[in-house]
Amino acid sequence: MLGATILVPGFARSGPSLAFDPAFALAFDGSAILAATPDGLLRHDGESWTKLGDVEPPNTLSTHPSRPGVIYAGWQDGSLRRSDDSGESWTAADAGLPGASILSLTMAAQSSGILYASLEGDGLWRSEDDGETWNFVMDRPYLDGAEHDVLSLVSVANETGMGGIWLYAGTRAGLTRVPDCFCRWQDVVAGDAMDALVAGNAPTEAAALPAGEPVEILALAPDAPERILAALPSGLWLSTDAGVNWAQVTPDPATALAVDPADPLHVIAAGPSGLRASRDGGTIWTSFDQSQDS
Repeated sequence: MLGATILVPGFARSGPSLAFDPAFALAFDGSAILAATPDGLLRHDGESWTKLGDVEPPNTLSTHPSRPGVIYAGWQDGSLRRSDDSGESWTAADAGLPGASILSLTMAAQSSGILYASLEGDGLWRSEDDGETWNFVMDRPYLDGAEHDVLSLVSVANETGMGGIWLYAGTRAGLTRVPDCFCRWQDVVAGDAMDALVAGNAPTEAAALPAGEPVEILALAPDAPERILAALPSGLWLSTDAGVNWAQVTPDPATALAVDPADPLHVIAAGPSGLRASRDGGTIWTSFDQSQDS
């Protein structure tokens, strides 16, 4: 059924809306939308959903914000593949990886060709050649007396005194980050991170994410690094200052989340209420089909 428009079993239509649950991962590929579902990898071109080949659904996706058609996908069996034609065909892109489940993928901010992956039970790996080869760069973060897997990963271009490029990580113990020099994991703090680290001062009090909740998904538009969305069991949270202060924008949980690289206020999310879209950064939501008609 390659290239055919399909109505996938479990995706029931009710009027103009499409019930869409669950989804493992969402991503923008240019103006199109990708969704990894139990029935396969799907692509929406603005009018309809198309199933992409016969690949098993990946559990994480990453696309290139300035090169539409370039997609990376990671699977639970540890395989990682790349597509240069919007998912029509795939090639292996996991040389050097140890075979552990790929939990999250992200393109490096401001650095074309650099890709990061978090692996279950392992840590962070980096490819500097579009996924051709990989090298280990950082152990898992040590939080609350234990190492934690990185469930979600985003690269943030934020000038805070440690080189300006950060990897923010969502874990079961909360949010942490590491600069791309990979010197150490640390909390997200206001102001100059190097000064705070050297001085040993207590961080400025901020409106943090809820304590004790896993940060399951992080998402942003690369050109708006100050706006970060985080999906927690308590709902969707937004920071407009690169992760220092947070506010809940909706109590609805999300199983997948993506921000449009061309418009940081355009967000899509999947969850128990179906696939939905927001055009104001996450405050007001409509069903995905209705948003496409607007």
